[in-house]
Amino acid sequence: MKSIATISQQNNRQLLITRNNILAALAYFDMWDYPLTRGEIYLFLERKHGQNEFDQALTYLTNNKLIFRFDQFYSLKNDYMVAARRLKGNKKAAGLMTKAKEAGAFLIKFPYVRGIAISGSLSKNCADDNSDIDFFIITTANRLWLARTFMHLFKKLTFLVGKQHNYCMNYYVDEAQLQIVEKNIYTAIEVATIIPVEGDTTFENFYKANTWISDFLPNKCMRLATANPLRKHRIKSFIELLFNNRLGAWLDHTLMHITAGRWNKKTEQKKLNMRGAVMSMAAGRHFAKPAPENFQQRLIERYRLKLSGLLQEQEDSLMR
Repeated sequence: MKSIATISQQNNRQLLITRNNILAALAYFDMWDYPLTRGEIYLFLERKHGQNEFDQALTYLTNNKLIFRFDQFYSLKNDYMVAARRLKGNKKAAGLMTKAKEAGAFLIKFPYVRGIAISGSLSKNCADDNSDIDFFIITTANRLWLARTFMHLFKKLTFLVGKQHNYCMNYYVDEAQLQIVEKNIYTAIEVATIIPVEGDTTFENFYKANTWISDFLPNKCMRLATANPLRKHRIKSFIELLFNNRLGAWLDHTLMHITAGRWNKKTEQKKLNMRGAVMSMAAGRHFAKPAPENFQQRLIERYRLKLSGLLQEQEDSLMR
């Protein structure tokens, strides 16, 4: 039988792991000054923990001022304004959500589009006066570039009426390769927080292809119930009929090379987007997405450094 001392050591070790996981969840969202509720922290833990154990760890961190509580929110910063800004951002996001769903209902009508989800900050219930409405889009296999071209021709028209920020279509995959290649905490959170609005069965297949996210977020559930089923649209079906042949395959392949070439030139010339970042895109037969090395890797490194400092701070507090 285990001695009382051994059991106590194991419990203390488990509580330390739980505290570290809580700090990790808060550290990630703190990069955007975004505090979390108790329930949100639990959903974004890297491991499964019992509720009592979780509450003990949360209380310890709060009592020892390693984290701070403001009403229902927990933060790494001892600043009530982070909670106030979050509430303001949540209110703004609620207003944008209706527009996003309307935009999604329109975008699903484009040829070869099989799934539309809200992504980016809005999918995390956060927005400000400068927020875009970002979309994650799934297309028919081997017709991604035709679909993307149709949609971005429409996007050019939105600039004429100042609605371009409502249609930020920056991440595409097709049904031939639904699994996200980059597997890390950033992509796991992005996949786990997208809000499917169109294409229920499409996203059911997408989540089946991305069960790896449970390795990073074992407590997070997906949002299948939010997506509408696909409906037939006559014009969409007619255009698809025109390109369901060798011509369509050739056009899709050609459009991929043309688009990739243009984006490569933008990157080489270090052209900046509206946020001041170098414009870049990763392009392949079955995907079109922001180049991971230009954002993901830098963000993950920043996160790791931040978390390392927090864990060291907690270790120092135990030595006092």
